[in-house]
Parts: sequence; structure tokens; C-alpha cells
Amino acid sequence: MREQCLLLNINRSSIYYKPRPIDETTLALLKLVDEIYTRYSFFGSRQMSNYLRLNGHDIGRSEIRSIYEKLGLQATCPGPHTSKPHPEHKIYPYLLRNTEIVKCDQVWSTDITFLRMNKGFVYLMAIIDWFSRYVLGWSISITLDADFCIEALSRVLCGGKCDIFNTDQGSQFTSKEFTGLLLAKDVKISMDGKGRALDNIFVERLWRSVKYECTYLREWETVREIRQGIAGYFNFYNNERPHQSLGGQTPASIYLN
Repeated sequence: MREQCLLLNINRSSIYYKPRPIDETTLALLKLVDEIYTRYSFFGSRQMSNYLRLNGHDIGRSEIRSIYEKLGLQATCPGPHTSKPHPEHKIYPYLLRNTEIVKCDQVWSTDITFLRMNKGFVYLMAIIDWFSRYVLGWSISITLDADFCIEALSRVLCGGKCDIFNTDQGSQFTSKEFTGLLLAKDVKISMDGKGRALDNIFVERLWRSVKYECTYLREWETVREIRQGIAGYFNFYNNERPHQSLGGQTPASIYLN
């Protein structure tokens, strides 16, 4: 089953998972918080709760914390309520402070974001090269289990490696299976400081582009539809979309040349 899923680029958890229905009120709230967060990623739970109240939604801070946890969100400014690593997993130091990025495959990084569908949501994980902004690989899952992250990293490492791989301190990335793949390739592991989402700013910018240029433009009905849509968008992002920080060039023109 593992080999078949790898060949088809399908996460194994999607084969066995039976989705739980989400009521319309909860789904609407998740969508609303996701849209606001995408515009104002510096909002912590207190600011998000206050902002929603000012706009006619009486949502308490504790409920916002629960939603942030469900969506895998955290404010991009330091704060006490950030995602927590597994207590038994090793945390690696952040290696990129004051580091000049001068070449492809010097630094790769990854993160997970929430993508909404018409009747539910999925999680997207992507791996990006910092210098070229090229999306090296990605995976979609209906759960936050580490398997889909491990499988995506394994596929990317089959084609090469980087000097430093940066992640946040989420349990998916601190797991022995995930870090073991990197250590086996002699890749240095870097992890964001606690409460510092800006340490991984290039992936945060990628998520903004994905949502405003792809997922917010239509209603996705199935996991298959959203997987096909994301595949098409990343092909566009890598090969056709001019990138301002690259002087109008595409990520592929930088990374593949």
C-alpha cells in the first residue's frame, strides 16, 4: 500500500480515513478565520477575537485558540500560545540568523497550511528552495499525521539535497522519521525559534500566494479536485509566474539553470 501511494502521489491516511461531517456554522467560522489570518498573519488569538467582535462575530479567545490549533496557525509575532513540539522529540537550533542566501540548494524549508473545501478542509505541506523560491515538492492530507510530510520529503531527497533544512517546531517535523531522513543525507537541521513564524517567511509568503491566487478563487468539492488544482497552481508558480523578488524571472528559470 505504501509503494502504491508513493507512485500515485497519494497520502496513505486518505485511503483509510473516514471524514467526520462538519456543521455549516463551524465550517463558515474556519473559513472566516483563515481569510482574516491570510490578510493579517500577525493576529494572535486575542487580536483575532477582538477583530471578529468588532465585525459582528462574538467569538471568545479560547475558541480562537482551538481554531488556530485545528488550522495549524500561529501569529507571526512572538507570543505565548504557539504550536508545541512533541515532548520526546529533539529540537534543533535556528541556524539561519544573519545568514546570506547566495545559491540554490543552500536552504530548503517547509511548513503546513490549511486549505478549505466546500464541505471540509485539508492540509497542504510544501518544500521550497529559499534562493529561487522553487517549490520542490508538496503533499496534501486530510489529517495532521506526520506521514504525508515524511513521504513528501522522501520524494524530494531522491532528487538531491540541500545544505540546511529549516522547519518550525511542529511534531511532524521534529519526529525521528522526518529528521532521520535529513540526517541520513548529512543535511543540517534548523528549526524556527519558538513563536517566530517569520523565521520561515518564504513559506509564509508562498501560502499567501496559494490562497489568493488559487484556493480562494473557487469552491473545491473533493480532495481529488483540490489536489489537481494545487498541482496545476504549483506548475504555474514554478514555471510561468514572474516573481518580483527574482527580477521578474520564474523560480524554475533560477533553480533549473
